[in-house]
Amino acid sequence: MSVLIVIPARYASSRYPGKPLVDLTGATGKARSLIERSWRAACEVSGVDRVVVATDDAMIQTAAEAFGAEVVMTSTDCANGTERCAQAHEALGGGYEIVVNLQGDAPLTPHWFVEGLIEGLRAAPDADIATPVLRCEGAMLAGLLTDRKEGRVGGTTAVFAADHKALYFSKEVIPFTARAYGDTEPTPVFHHVGVYAYRPDALAAYADWEVGPLETLEGLEQLRFMESGRSVLCVEVEARGRQFWELNNPSDVPRIEEMMREMALE
Repeated sequence: MSVLIVIPARYASSRYPGKPLVDLTGATGKARSLIERSWRAACEVSGVDRVVVATDDAMIQTAAEAFGAEVVMTSTDCANGTERCAQAHEALGGGYEIVVNLQGDAPLTPHWFVEGLIEGLRAAPDADIATPVLRCEGAMLAGLLTDRKEGRVGGTTAVFAADHKALYFSKEVIPFTARAYGDTEPTPVFHHVGVYAYRPDALAAYADWEVGPLETLEGLEQLRFMESGRSVLCVEVEARGRQFWELNNPSDVPRIEEMMREMALE
């Protein structure tokens, strides 16, 4: 199956304007923008036919082309990354059998997360979309709970059925668990990793579906698939010693930079 990776990036983020162009300094002291680091992560994924940055902003276009990325310009009317991916796929003439949305705020996404996601969708013909989930260890769960206590959205959690079909995604920490966990102890909470693999027919139909109350409340684009009766597959991935965090708030910059230093990532 032919695979396209789209990295949607917009300048006017409500939580963090200009986020794609924020510099992150790695273990060697080299500073690279968030969008460049996300593009480099996408280029490490095997079995991919094409990687593009999709944006509506000229500054992001200029920056991305400067480090060698292919850029597809999309409308300012895109409500979220999924709609931007759909526009980019259409602008490229379609024809890809799987379209991956590697969101531009997850530069620490390991290549095996995306490779596992693609394989998971290939193996589940009844699924319209697949997305990875990572079992939280105690330290990650503690970070999520601290963020919520202090009024920040630090990440999204997922719950799913025995067949790994998604039941719900939330910016709250679900399911509830009252006990404390050691830093490296597995917990029953799964962190949703912000990557998606779509079948092109479901992706093309997405923008025409009504925005439901759950998507409105949570601000999570994947809930539109569920509220429209489409099947979302959760693919469990393994950290393999890698730390993972998304850049959602300015306070995440030093956190991610510290992780990069600890993992010796350039």
